[in-house]
This record gives sequence, C-alpha cells and structure tokens, in this order.
Amino acid sequence: MVRKKNKSSVVTVIGIGYVGLPLAAVISRKGYETYGLDLNKKAVDLVNKKISPFKDEFVKKVLKESSLKATTDAKVLLKSDTIIVCVPTPVDTRHLPDFKPLKGAVESVLGNFKKGVLVVIESTINPGVCDEIILPMFDKKGLKVGKDFFLAHCPERINPGDAKWNVSNIPRCVGGVTNKCLKKALNFYKSAIDAKITPMKSIKEAEATKTIENAFRDVNIAFVNELAKSFDKMGIDLDDVIKGAATKPFAFMPHYPGCGVGGHCIPVDPYYLIEKARKVGFEHDFLKLARRINTGMPRYAVKVLATELNEIEKSVKGTKIGVLGVSYKANIDDKRDAPFFAIKKELLERKAKIEIFDPYIPSESTVKSLEKLLTKAEVLLLVTAHKDFKAITPKICKQKGIKLVIDGRNFFDKEAFLKEGIRYKGIGR
Repeated sequence: MVRKKNKSSVVTVIGIGYVGLPLAAVISRKGYETYGLDLNKKAVDLVNKKISPFKDEFVKKVLKESSLKATTDAKVLLKSDTIIVCVPTPVDTRHLPDFKPLKGAVESVLGNFKKGVLVVIESTINPGVCDEIILPMFDKKGLKVGKDFFLAHCPERINPGDAKWNVSNIPRCVGGVTNKCLKKALNFYKSAIDAKITPMKSIKEAEATKTIENAFRDVNIAFVNELAKSFDKMGIDLDDVIKGAATKPFAFMPHYPGCGVGGHCIPVDPYYLIEKARKVGFEHDFLKLARRINTGMPRYAVKVLATELNEIEKSVKGTKIGVLGVSYKANIDDKRDAPFFAIKKELLERKAKIEIFDPYIPSESTVKSLEKLLTKAEVLLLVTAHKDFKAITPKICKQKGIKLVIDGRNFFDKEAFLKEGIRYKGIGR
C-alpha cells in the first residue's frame, strides 16, 4: 500500500542500474521523496520520462507508478535522510575485487554530507568491507558512526525476469555497525518493501550472506556441470537423472548444467570471498574449483559442437553456425559476464562462420530475425533459453536444412529432434 507522502523523509539511491532502479521506484511508490543518482545521463533522462533503460516488466510497471526523480547532480545527497548505495562491485582481470565504484559513491556522500544520514550499502561486498574500507573514509572526515551518521548493510536481492519474486517482496537481511544503525535500517526497510526483514547480529554477518548465497549456487552448478561431462561419457541423460533425484522430498535441491554461468553475481561474488579468506590466511579450494569448472563450460560447449560435427564429417572451421542468445539469462537484455562472449571468441578462433540472434539484444545480433538466422545456419548452438526460441521446431529445422542442434541449456525436446532425424546434443544429455 502506498504511504502518505512524507516530505521530511528523503531517500537517494546511488546507482540506477538493474539493482538500484527497481529499488528506487519501489521506495518512491511507498511515498518517500526519492531520487536516483547516476553518472549515466542517458539513463537519467530515460528514467525521468518513466522509461526503463533496460528491459524488465516489473521495472516498467513500478516506474510508471512511482514519482521517482533521477539526476546526475550529487548535491541531491545534501537533503537526503537515507542514502542507499547500489553501484557495481566487479572484479578486475585477475579476479580481484574492484572497490573503485563503491569508494567513489562514498566519496560523493562525504562531499555532500548531511548530519544524521543513514547510509546503507546494498552493493555486494565481502565480510569486513564496511569496517575496513567504508568506516575509515568517514573517520578521516572526523565523522563518528552512530552519532554523525549511521551505517548499515542490506545485501541486494533481485531476480531479473522473475514474474513472482522482485525487489519489493524478496526477504532481506540487514546488519548495522551499531545497534542504533541496525534499528534505523530495519525501520526503513520495513516501511519501504513488503517482505520479511531479518536483523543480523553484526554488519560482517550481513556482508557474508550474499557472498555465500551466490557461492552456494556456483558450487552446485559446478557440481552438475562436472556430472554433465562425466555422464556424457557414460551415455546417461543427466536431465532425466536430475528429475529423478528431485523426487526426493528433502536434502536435494535440483541445479542444472549449461554452457556457462553469467550475470554480475554468481561469476563475481565467490571471488570476493576467496580473496578475503586468502588475506586472513585461508584458501577456499572448493570455491576456486567451482569457478574453474564453470568458467570452462563455454569451451566445453564448443568442444561438444566440434565432436558432433566430426560425427557428420564436418569441422567447426567454415561451418555456418547460428548462435541463439547473448544475454546471460533467459528473457532479459542483461549481457554482463554472459558466457556468449567466451563462446563467440572460441568459435571465431576456430574460424567458424557465425550468425547471432538475440531478440533482447539487437546490438549484438548479426541478423534482424530468427527466420533470417535459421535460413543462414547449418548448425544451431543455443546459448540462452529465451522463450522466443520455442518457435524453433524439429520440422522447421528440417525444412531449413539444419543438420545439428547443440542445446547449451537443455531447452529443446531432445526426443522430438531425434525422431525427425536431426542430430541433437545437450549438456550432459
């Protein structure tokens, strides 16, 4: 339910990307005077026209219902009672945490400081960042936490493209530097979103929740990816095995293999935990192995393609391959850390002739329609399981002369393609 407008309570979200924009719109819809601060003027202009800079049905809807104002002017922070930092926390080329965007956001807060402000970090960080990096920045300015300002961490949780779970209803965890910091953050989030808010005993525990959430997923995906390679050699359909195992009503959670892991969470967050642990004298061998397995899946998918082509006396070199999908996840236009790019690089190095189509990312597509791609391709390699690709049937493939389908997401009906006489190979099936 929308709150009565409270002009004395001003909220600014720093960063209006995939995390910050839906959050800012939801907060605005609750009645807060809300601003979205971002360096990207194009994104700011679009938001002020109530247009999302990226494709997301929930964001499209909630943006229209909000009174959110976007700006590139950091002076808006001077009047903000609550500031939420939602900037990227990437890794560099050596997979080491890159805190430059986060530090830059905090510098903006310090340069436009309002006494008594609640600062919440939503960006994903490893345990210790608030204590070891952010607090010292305030200390240098002579600002005392719990008195001059209040610092909390509420790790972001979103699931782009999910029709059920969004930033307004996903349960959250909050930690504060002091009890007063925690109380202020809890009160704010309880009023801003419609989900359970769980207080953590320390800010360090709150920081740890997000990194282990995504490390958990990375490890389990790596497990089934390794099984896919093993079961390929055994001639066992892993997809069927997972369905069978999932009938157990406890102690099993199905995860699925694929041609790579993408997005800005799973391929990134484990490195934050790995590096932090290394600095305190512990090596996360398990997490490093999971990263190595998942990072190698794009190459494995191309290897599967090459093996199947050899079976029909063809090679990757010179073969017209239609690549289906660019984005890291189905039915969205987010291409951050998408395995597509590693697959594309591998195919080009092997001198394949490739055509690319993603209905959500025309900038990376080489053709304007799925029909055009099917007309040009001899072989299909599915990278992203967009719902649009369900239109590709065995009958259509046969009509177009497509000899082989490599299903990087185990998306298609395997038996239907085999029945039509078209070679089919998934990941582990």
